[in-house]
Amino acid sequence: MTASAETKPASKTEFATIGGGCFWCMEAVFQHVPGVLHSVSGYSGGQTENPTYEQICAHGSGHAEVVQLEFDPAVISYEQILAIFFEAHDPTTLNRQGADEGDQYRSVIFYHDAEQQKAAARAKIAAQAHHEDPIVTEIVPLVKFWRAEDYHQDYFNQHPNQGYCAFVIKPKVKKLQDHGVIKQD
Repeated sequence: MTASAETKPASKTEFATIGGGCFWCMEAVFQHVPGVLHSVSGYSGGQTENPTYEQICAHGSGHAEVVQLEFDPAVISYEQILAIFFEAHDPTTLNRQGADEGDQYRSVIFYHDAEQQKAAARAKIAAQAHHEDPIVTEIVPLVKFWRAEDYHQDYFNQHPNQGYCAFVIKPKVKKLQDHGVIKQD
């Protein structure tokens, strides 16, 4: 369940699929965003059918760890989601976020339609103004989203004291909250 799960579902929702390193981090960030109704960890962008976490970590699947967000565009726009996405990770590091290294941690936006593709291109250009190094975020069409195993869902909320959660995710969420990028608990 996301933090906004108590919000009534919108009559028309949209989806965004993004990867910015570990899906546990991205999921935790977007659970604090009003208008994001659901955040699901998964895999996308590779050639392996029904991939497992072990296949993703072995670097042979081609998939990235991603979150698929269902959101209410009457509350938050796709453009706003992308702005948060670019704030929530370092889009200038190729296949790496902090100590997490490998192609599964690449920065990527999987667009669902032509409008999202255009918005992603604009967001990438806008985000570049905040970085000295070039942004390496891929913008590619979504072919298939594979839901990650159940134990990856809502990971941060289920394991807040686990090392990675306590030392990587919690400070990232707090920083974004302190900067007003996402809402406080």
